[in-house]
Amino acid sequence: MLARDTNQDRTDAVSLALRALAWTLGDSVRAERLLSLTGLTPDDLRARAGAPVVLSAVLGFLESHEPDLIACADALAVRPAALVAARAELEHA
Repeated sequence: MLARDTNQDRTDAVSLALRALAWTLGDSVRAERLLSLTGLTPDDLRARAGAPVVLSAVLGFLESHEPDLIACADALAVRPAALVAARAELEHA
């Protein structure tokens, strides 16, 4: 049962992170800052958008700028702590 809960947690983290990525890319200035600060390229995002390491980087990017973290959480109707928890889950994936 524990493995199932872990798999569900990871699935939930991936889903939330993908929604956060879409939100982040919805603003061209924020998207450029994401690419600049993470070292990701548009090709990286296209090829590996679902990879835990990429999604963790996206959530870490949001965490590093609290106004973005809060705005993203509001837009996704989740608490900022949910984004932080998702990053932690993805880092251990």
